[in-house]
Amino acid sequence: MRMRVFTASLATETNTFAPLFVDRSAFEGAFYCPPGTHPDTPTLCSAPTVAARRRAASEGYELVEGTATWAEPAGLVSREGYESLRDEILGQLKAALPVDIVLLGLHGSMVARGYDDCEGDLIARVRALAGPDCVIGAELDMHCHLTAEMVAGADIIVAFKEFPHTDFLARAEDLLELCLKTARKQVKPVSAVFDCRGLAAFMTSREPGRSFVDRLIAMEGKDGILSISVAHGFQAADVADVGTKVLVIADGDEAKAAALAKQLGLEILRWGQGGSPKHYKPEEGIAAALALAEPGKPVVLADRWDNPGGGVAGDSSVMVEALLRHPEIPAAIGALWDPVAVSLCRAAGVGTEIPLRFIGKAAPSSGRPIDAVVKVVGTTEDLLIPFEQSWVSLGPAAAIRIGQLDIVLASTRAQTFSPPVFTDLGIDLSAKKVVVVKSSNHFHAAFAPIAAQVLYLDSGGPYPPDATKIPYTKVKRPFSPLDPNPWL
Repeated sequence: MRMRVFTASLATETNTFAPLFVDRSAFEGAFYCPPGTHPDTPTLCSAPTVAARRRAASEGYELVEGTATWAEPAGLVSREGYESLRDEILGQLKAALPVDIVLLGLHGSMVARGYDDCEGDLIARVRALAGPDCVIGAELDMHCHLTAEMVAGADIIVAFKEFPHTDFLARAEDLLELCLKTARKQVKPVSAVFDCRGLAAFMTSREPGRSFVDRLIAMEGKDGILSISVAHGFQAADVADVGTKVLVIADGDEAKAAALAKQLGLEILRWGQGGSPKHYKPEEGIAAALALAEPGKPVVLADRWDNPGGGVAGDSSVMVEALLRHPEIPAAIGALWDPVAVSLCRAAGVGTEIPLRFIGKAAPSSGRPIDAVVKVVGTTEDLLIPFEQSWVSLGPAAAIRIGQLDIVLASTRAQTFSPPVFTDLGIDLSAKKVVVVKSSNHFHAAFAPIAAQVLYLDSGGPYPPDATKIPYTKVKRPFSPLDPNPWL
């Protein structure tokens, strides 16, 4: 009998401190593909479906596709929203049984009302349905809460290695390969986790993260090591398992997996703050950008703490106000979330000047709304931009101009992944000295080639950038930086 593989995806990233709430309609409005309707290109958390589809014929297995869905990062997911989508996928799996492999595209930091560990809950229910002999594999975003329930329920967990996330399809292919080998009894995966007891995030677009991840990739497939994942954690969540963990999967040797996980975790901890770049206050960042800009190449400033990818609104006015204080600087900023302002600009039309109140509306932490007479310089019904192998919609959008400052407003919250956020609306980035993007680091691969340099901003929020000031109530202690790290 041919092997049967079932795949599905259910994902979002939950900032439990964000005043933005998620129900089923948020998934359906962002990305919702019932069985058989997933596009040929992957999304951030649905790459297992694409990887499995591409290899079904050559590997000779029968593929059964379940629902794949994603909601943009925000606050708590409603209980009804999570349970209805979970049960939809479980019902599809039940109808597909028996299966040899289940592949899940998850995020790893979904929190719903009544469920602090949605992924652990889903994996446990999949295991109960599929049985002990089924191979269960899950792909996670590296900004996940790696829980004991996830590890216990799944045979293989593979997290993204790259930050920016340029490797979600490559890691899905790794996951599929390991699951196929496990189902064919070619390997016997055993997992070990080292809990760093704190937060130790790093970027792979710079050292020391670049060399470190290159070493991890080189270790895989040698000396009995099947897979290595670093779960950086997602600090904007009040859950017990927030924090950085290292997961090593070895071929039948748990002691070897545990020793390597500890070795790698301690190495990360010894970097201290060396794994993170300098973050500039708004005026400092603008001054640094002016000193570094080159003719035809702006400096890109990343407004990390007003980044929709962190579950916040992406409508903070802090950096717009800072740029308006420097009318002599050719600059651009985007994409900022304001669907009402977009509708007004699109109704007015390109070339018109209108009085407009925009951004600074979602919460007190968004700052003050901006009131100005603006010129509408570009509009679109759907600002569709590339992000690695996927396409992301920012919905109807508009570009407005105040003096030499161009501002992109969007109707859908999403990170500024690539230059078409600006260029598709007629903004010439080569004519700018400063370009501010609303993104953590996912912009880097696409923007670095056009930038004189990339710098990072500390605009003060609304994402909580300082873990010592986050009002955690559930985190397991000791936990650095709230406590001394027990490993150091």
